[in-house]
Amino acid sequence: MGFMDKAKDMAGQHDEKIDQGIEQGGDFVDDKTGGEHSEHVDKAQDFANDQADTFGGVEGGDGEGEGDKA
Repeated sequence: MGFMDKAKDMAGQHDEKIDQGIEQGGDFVDDKTGGEHSEHVDKAQDFANDQADTFGGVEGGDGEGEGDKA
């Protein structure tokens, strides 16, 4: 098993922790910018969560993401 296979397995097993880290990172940026760029930060968080889910082999996530805003 190669490095990338191990990384994908770990990402799939710890999807919730990865999502929490992305959320915390976005909240930190929002805090430091006074929410001035929150729309862009939210978009980046959604993208990062989607990419993490794809990398970890998680199909569609758990439906709890905020990326489903209309």
